[in-house]
Amino acid sequence: MTKTTAARRPVEAVAVRPVKAPPPAGGRWRRRLAEQARAYAFLVGGLICFALFSWYPAIRAVVIAFQKYTPGSSPEWVGTANFTRVWHDPEFTAAWRNTLTFTVLALLLGFAVPFVLALVLNELRHAKAFFRVVVYLPVMIPPVVSALLWKWFYDPGAGLANEALRFLHLPTSNWSNGADTALVSLVIVATWANMGGTVLIYLAALQSIPGELYEAAELDGASLLQRVRHVTVPQTRFVILMLMLLQIIATMQVFTEPFVITGGGPENATVTVLYLIYKYAFLYNDFGGACALSVMLLVLLGAFAALYLRLTRSGEDV
Repeated sequence: MTKTTAARRPVEAVAVRPVKAPPPAGGRWRRRLAEQARAYAFLVGGLICFALFSWYPAIRAVVIAFQKYTPGSSPEWVGTANFTRVWHDPEFTAAWRNTLTFTVLALLLGFAVPFVLALVLNELRHAKAFFRVVVYLPVMIPPVVSALLWKWFYDPGAGLANEALRFLHLPTSNWSNGADTALVSLVIVATWANMGGTVLIYLAALQSIPGELYEAAELDGASLLQRVRHVTVPQTRFVILMLMLLQIIATMQVFTEPFVITGGGPENATVTVLYLIYKYAFLYNDFGGACALSVMLLVLLGAFAALYLRLTRSGEDV
């Protein structure tokens, strides 16, 4: 008896689709450009504004820094003569000294006061929204209006500051009219006017800290200051560093307070770099010197800006 062979299953035919050739690179690029044309159209307006009101004036200032330029006359190339003249100006040293002193004092007050206020607001249980508005309110006041209010507040005669000191039977002060106290008075004004945004940023950073860390510290018997030192500060160090760099960049460009309140006086005690730039351009009619000083400030602030960008890219690894 022979073995029967198993029937084989028929093999189904598989349709093979022809492989399409990839589109040329130029076609893909044009398709992407067409898809993003609307986004680029929205960018055009912003780019034009930046080009006209930011990039062109900055480039023009760098060019004028190497020219003898007076409105109405043709510019004359003078090389680094403007930088040399500005460097030997007696007001140059006073302006940089005042600016650096203002920056250091503003960092001390501008870091400590907003950070402490953020800690207090973070511990509140009631009326948090109200006190946030109160703290942020000075930021919403126009800078010139704020400076005029403080100018009246510092008036040595009928100013509110000295009236309060007289009521408390304390000695009065010259405030912004004294060479020894004028710069500190301006630091107080700048701190009051700008601390609202800093407080809210610190408050957001504090609220992002896990509560388990504080609970563990309390179980270990840590006091309030120890919790702030070993939990709060390490957890917010990145935010603190970023705000300190931004504050350095901002305070080195202080202008409104000395311009409105003191006019650079008394005895050049509050002349800052930006105020000296204003004097060169609009009082001395020396646009070459003003632009040369602007370039010096630009280089210094550019270094801090580059450091800020580098640290922001590194993120939490800082």
